[in-house]
Amino acid sequence: MLILEPCVTRVQRFQDANGATMHLDLSLTVNVPWGHDMNRLLATSVALLSLLSGSAVAADMGMPLKAPPPPPPAPTWTGCYINGGGGYGMSNIDHTLETFPGLVALNANGTDGGRGWLGTVGGGCDYQFPVAGLGNFVVGVFGDYNFMNIHGQVEDSVTILQGDANLSSTWAAGARLGFLVTPSLLTYVNGGYTGAHFDQVNMSFYGIGAAMDYLPATNYSGWFIGGGTEYALNFSWLPIQGLFWRNEYRFSQYNTVDLDRLVVGTGAATGIADHFGPYVQTITSSLVWRFNWFGR
Repeated sequence: MLILEPCVTRVQRFQDANGATMHLDLSLTVNVPWGHDMNRLLATSVALLSLLSGSAVAADMGMPLKAPPPPPPAPTWTGCYINGGGGYGMSNIDHTLETFPGLVALNANGTDGGRGWLGTVGGGCDYQFPVAGLGNFVVGVFGDYNFMNIHGQVEDSVTILQGDANLSSTWAAGARLGFLVTPSLLTYVNGGYTGAHFDQVNMSFYGIGAAMDYLPATNYSGWFIGGGTEYALNFSWLPIQGLFWRNEYRFSQYNTVDLDRLVVGTGAATGIADHFGPYVQTITSSLVWRFNWFGR
């Protein structure tokens, strides 16, 4: 019987850590009886497997491998921050004309409103904590200031006088509670105390011509409630780490006041007043920088 001796030879070259070249002979000779197809197939398979194992041998010999870069750290929401942004606002004023003094209503209650843009700046501090079985939550305190130009016409049906009521600023201080949908996405609700400033309202017939009466500039106080989302911009290519993107809706209700309507030029009382009760809605988008963000 003829004996076939297939010989598969492979020499593998390696370099150790010091740069020295090493050679590894991966030769394999298998005696196979001629004519036995199954045995010949098995022998050939063994030979091929020995060649494919060269890379594994190289790993066993301690060749240095470069580890993949570590993933960016998960953001943490614990820390203090500053923020700035802008948005759009809508103000509404429920108002009634009344006698002054006496405060007897002279017409039915009406509502007028204004629209306009705003800018916002603020700051605060948050604390992230886990709740067993529920996930991670965030609680915090904050304050902000809005400079704005939200204005619209107010008028009464008795004197036919109209004027432009402009909301020029608001401020707020409050707290928020949020839930982390993902390590990078926070949803939250907030609430607290707020103040607003309306500029002087100059009243003229149908809002045309020289002002005859005016309502003095007034500060209001009240409460607010709102909510929104905040997303951690955890990207390694950003030049500044610790940035977050916040989007928020807020509703603010202010106290009612009785504003004595005065004569332009003299400041004399006219004997009538306006009962005002404003409320404001805003939508803002802000960039947040958490300056002691531990994840950077």
